[in-house]
Amino acid sequence: MMKISKTIQSTLKLQDYSKKPTIDGVKIVQLRRFNDDGGSFTEIACLTNGALNDLPEVKIVQINYSEVEPGVIKAFHVHFQQIDVWYVPPSDKVMLILADLREDSATKDIIMKIILGDGNSKLVMIPSGVAHGCRNISGKASRIFYFMDKNFTDDPRKCDEYRLPWDHFGAEIWEVQKG
Repeated sequence: MMKISKTIQSTLKLQDYSKKPTIDGVKIVQLRRFNDDGGSFTEIACLTNGALNDLPEVKIVQINYSEVEPGVIKAFHVHFQQIDVWYVPPSDKVMLILADLREDSATKDIIMKIILGDGNSKLVMIPSGVAHGCRNISGKASRIFYFMDKNFTDDPRKCDEYRLPWDHFGAEIWEVQKG
């Protein structure tokens, strides 16, 4: 067996490829992306009676579009009733952080980190009671399309838009893993 320098041995660690904990109700749908020499095509959503075929529990009533500048953190958002489904184009790159705030959830306090875009096409369903926020980790503006099962209203009696500070779970959560 090969010997490693004694000065390195104390800091050398085996890479961790273990499966990370997930949050109950968060669903990730890998979408098919078709590439050819002229570009690419992705079918983002098929609907039947307003419900996403891949996520039939979500009946879409509103679709939003957001742009996030490089390095910007948008967090944390929480809904008590609304379900969000996020999509980031494969040409962009966004770090999505999810935290289960639901008292009665088997995955209460679990935090998930998901990279959206970055050459992939996927939908992420974010249940109500799961805090969510994102950071653009690319060098250009990133785009987010999100589907909602409730209409937005700014009426304080009906609004379902709650906030936590961006660093509520620690500022280090937003760091890109090094190494």
